[in-house]
This record gives sequence, C-alpha cells and structure tokens, in this order.
Amino acid sequence: MPAEKLRLVGHKGADLIVPGNTVESFAVAVQAGVDTIELDVLWLQDSHLPLEQRAPLVVAHDWADAARRTPLALTEALDAFLEPPLDKVEINLDIKLPGREEEIVAALRERNLLERAMISTMELYSLGRILDLEPKLRRGWTYPKVTKDWTSKRWAKAPMMAALVGMRYRLPGLAAEQLPKFNVAAMWVYHPLVSPRLARICALAEVELIAWTVDDEARMRTLLGHGVTGICSNDPRLFANLP
Repeated sequence: MPAEKLRLVGHKGADLIVPGNTVESFAVAVQAGVDTIELDVLWLQDSHLPLEQRAPLVVAHDWADAARRTPLALTEALDAFLEPPLDKVEINLDIKLPGREEEIVAALRERNLLERAMISTMELYSLGRILDLEPKLRRGWTYPKVTKDWTSKRWAKAPMMAALVGMRYRLPGLAAEQLPKFNVAAMWVYHPLVSPRLARICALAEVELIAWTVDDEARMRTLLGHGVTGICSNDPRLFANLP
C-alpha cells in the first residue's frame, strides 16, 4: 500500500550538506527529519574473480565515486543503522549492478533489517531475483534506466530534455502495464517524468510514487500537487517547509 504520509528520503543521506553515502551524512539527514535513507550499493571491478575472492559490496554511487575515497562496506553501513540515531529510520538500498543479490539479502536478514528496508533498482533482473530470495522484502522499480547524468553535459542537455518530454507522456501507460507484473511496493521516478496521470496509475496499483532527486522547494511543491507520495532529496532541510 502507498504511504499514508509523504515519504521523506535523504539521497545518500544529505549529500548537499555532508558528502553522501557516509554514516555522517546519514546522521545529518536524520537530524533534518527524514524517515528514509537512500544509499547506493555496488562492487568494485572484480567480476572476473571467483565469488569468494571478490571485493566486498560497498556504498558508492559508481566506480569513479568509489575510487575517489575509501567507501563504506555495505556491512559497515548496515551496522550503523542498528545504532542511534539511525535505528529509527527506514533504508532504501539502490542496487547499481545486478548479480550479487543473495549477499545483499543475507546482510539485511542477518541484522533483522528486512522489515525496515526496501531494495530499489533500474535492473529488472535484480527485481525478480530479490522477489525469489525474499518475497517479504519490499522492492522499488527505478525509472528510467540510465548510466550517466546526461543533463549535466552541455551538448546533451537539449536532446535529453526533448526525450524526457516523450518519456513523460508514455510513462503512465508503461506503468499501468508493468506495475501489476512487477508487483513492487514503490516506483522511484526521475522527477521531470512525474505527472498527475502517473500518480493516479500508481495509486490505482497501490504503489508508492517517489520522485528523485529534487533539491528545489518550489519543484517539491509542484510534485506534491501532482500526487507523489515520496520525495528524495540531497538537501533534506527543504522538507521542513513542506505542508
């Protein structure tokens, strides 16, 4: 069922306040009033190795992010959610790469975090695999599937924005077709693609509609008017001014 109140999600914690995907950033997000922390999960480029020799799962947005710092191991991050001030919030694990879902589910299960957690991903394989491994674990379909932030590239911004217009128009129909098949708890949607029609489709499917990643208060209010049930932001301080 959709959330009864607006879900307030800190993207990577509070990435615009303290560098994200860190325990410090998670704690700052909790202080700002979030009820959910989104963190990114991937592994280093060692897929050629046998499973027992592979690097641990880490909390990082991509390989470049992991290379710039020493990222948290996923197990370290999850351990932090067992202690104050992180023990009262929910967790969304955004899986960036498919293939090691068993380890992620096992790490949550070992810490009794299944009920507080959701897995979101753009990878349809991972959505299906998580369902097989742990049907009770909530899953979120992240849309669209992208590998880079093309809007940050000057030459690509105009064609990308034009493509988004078409995607926004088609998305409600796609959601109406796919949500019953995917049987997910939430749909995480890039905020320019959110429309009132999409919100109605999600409500009919009893699926949360969470808009990402929104760092402007006016835009947040527009999305509320559209009917979203959750907002993900790098700056959770903005949530304080929402109705």
